[in-house]
Amino acid sequence: MDPRYEEFVAVETPRLLRVAYGLTGNPHDAWDLVQEALVRVGMKWRTVGDGNPGGYAHTTLVRLNIDRGRRLSRERLPGVLPDRDGPVRVDAVLDPDLIEALRGLPKQQRAAVVLRALEDLDHAGIAERLGCSVGTARSHLSRGLARLREILAEQEVSDHGG
Repeated sequence: MDPRYEEFVAVETPRLLRVAYGLTGNPHDAWDLVQEALVRVGMKWRTVGDGNPGGYAHTTLVRLNIDRGRRLSRERLPGVLPDRDGPVRVDAVLDPDLIEALRGLPKQQRAAVVLRALEDLDHAGIAERLGCSVGTARSHLSRGLARLREILAEQEVSDHGG
């Protein structure tokens, strides 16, 4: 195994897990997405290793989340991918109310909001990760943020008995 891939996995896993948790709201689903994305990067390492493997991994992760219903068989790369037998811990501190509110968004809107908030991507970067046009990405982000504000406002009212 290429030592650069092993280093990439060690460095990129926490970032991928943070984004995946923002996308799924569930640490175990997030871990599944991260592992699948890392496997796919590993399988294409010869072609993506010298380019932008982080971008490829994040794009793959977002697209896997959008289409989680279609599961491909997974080959594990022994000794490279971190193994998780216990609970998955995400080192990013995300407000549980925010995670709950994100669950209320359609998947592409949720992905656009998470990519903007956690990855600080612009419209073009979001479009690339989602595999859509910049205008569509802008629309997903705008609608997602508007709906997120509504959901958070509703949570605020119900939390304060209003």
